[in-house]
Amino acid sequence: MSYGYSLNLVSLNKSASARSLGVKLGRTCIKHGVSVAEVADRLGVSRQIVYRWFSGKNKPSEQMAIKIEKLITQLER
Repeated sequence: MSYGYSLNLVSLNKSASARSLGVKLGRTCIKHGVSVAEVADRLGVSRQIVYRWFSGKNKPSEQMAIKIEKLITQLER
């Protein structure tokens, strides 16, 4: 587990569908230690929205998906 993430969020992320872009973002951020707050700030959304994406409860819009894919690419470098 990466520093800064609750056990609940990590558990929800692990059990969510890996096909969801929000879940993929969550896994990438957990792996690289990027906080929910930092993701929210970088994408211009609330922490609650990011939490819901990470846990697979909500899916990002098509416009946001483009920004998320770019962020994932940046984090994976």
